[in-house]
Amino acid sequence: MRGTNDHLGIHNKLTYRTFIVLTLVAFVLALGVLIAVHEYGHYRVAVACGVKVLRFSVGFGAPLLRWQPPNSPTEFVLGAFPLGGYVRMLDEREAPVAPEERHRAFNTQPLRARAAIVAAGPIANLLLAVVLYAAVNWSGVQEPMAYLASPVPDSIAHVAGLRGGEWVRHAAMGTDEPRPVRSFEDLRWMLMRGALESTPIRLEFEPTPGAPLRTIVLPLNEIEPQEADAQLLRKIGIAGPWTRPLIGQVTPNSAGARAGLCEGDVVLKVGKVDVMDGQQLRELIRGSVRANQPLSQPWRIERAGQQLTLDVAPDVFQEPTGSIGRIGAYVGALPQLTTVQYDFLEGLWGGATRTWQISELTLRMMGRMLVGEASLKNLSGPLTIADYAGRSASMGLTAYLGFLALISVSLGVLNLLPLPVLDGGHLMYYLWEGITGKSVSDVWMERLQRAGIALLLSMMSIALFNDISRLFG
Repeated sequence: MRGTNDHLGIHNKLTYRTFIVLTLVAFVLALGVLIAVHEYGHYRVAVACGVKVLRFSVGFGAPLLRWQPPNSPTEFVLGAFPLGGYVRMLDEREAPVAPEERHRAFNTQPLRARAAIVAAGPIANLLLAVVLYAAVNWSGVQEPMAYLASPVPDSIAHVAGLRGGEWVRHAAMGTDEPRPVRSFEDLRWMLMRGALESTPIRLEFEPTPGAPLRTIVLPLNEIEPQEADAQLLRKIGIAGPWTRPLIGQVTPNSAGARAGLCEGDVVLKVGKVDVMDGQQLRELIRGSVRANQPLSQPWRIERAGQQLTLDVAPDVFQEPTGSIGRIGAYVGALPQLTTVQYDFLEGLWGGATRTWQISELTLRMMGRMLVGEASLKNLSGPLTIADYAGRSASMGLTAYLGFLALISVSLGVLNLLPLPVLDGGHLMYYLWEGITGKSVSDVWMERLQRAGIALLLSMMSIALFNDISRLFG
């Protein structure tokens, strides 16, 4: 799997097999929770509206488990394939309904009730995200402090005058009032928002600890919409927090092992360049390629109080942007951490705010992709989700809850899109019915369903292709 070395690894203490098992468990658990919450939203509102629910299923295919509570008309089912779910309601369009039960059929309900039942699933996912983000805020999480690593050469941050080691204390979007930056994650989120919304970001920082604050403006409005992809932070230039240029675990038979690098080595110089932090060292390693051939350079390192010089030539890997070098080792020590924790109301409000912001950015990005202003490479599918599920689970419960919240927002927003096969498509039908007083005809319903399925399959194919390119390219 790509991306498991030459950076600060998040699962360096896990064996590859353990990580794969953890990834599968975390992925299936995430899907199960998010689908169950989504379908429970439909179920709960349907029952409240007096609709008879025949089956509540998490997963498709052959039932693994099924049960029906006493005096309940609903059968609860756990299917073999946890890639979706459904709530089957009494409906005259699917099967004959006894006259005495017609008032409990979905299709006989008032328009507002049908709309509420359909909208309840996505809304349940968004509410779950609020609670999950709030839980992360309440529990407190160890996050890197907003000390900046050396910026990517010739990036926006580098041109603006950042050089690494700065401690960002406040930041603001556009003309907004500056607000405190509690951690590097706070800063990362604001940078992503600024880039996606084409808004400059103003940073107030200490150049060195205790020094007077300075202010610079990062003109993120200069980033073209098409550039807003997975490499966004590298284009901005602030790709990570400051870390010591320390070598971690070295993979056997890798370029680092062949050169004699050992865990615990501190890199002082690569070629003629003094190394200031882990991010700079990663950039130097990536750039140690000439005409698709590895560039051998002398490294000055410190080991157990002694300075040594080693000749290091990286292995060459291909990325969409070109050839890069890797040494097969974890590069960079742990960043300096701080505990970020909120009180009850602040944490709840923060959860609601983060959910709203991510929803807004998701819709904005989808709109840009639709009109060709943003790259389709931003679409992610199940492989990327599974990879991040495993990575977040390996980092602990809090990180995994944050991952669940993000996917829950994405699921809620996706289902509200006006595609005929999604909840948003049904809401679109009800809007037409509310305006015209007539439901959509069966002929048009079938045409729209086909178009929606074709569009959804196209999106899934692109997302899967992007997954394969990211993880195995």
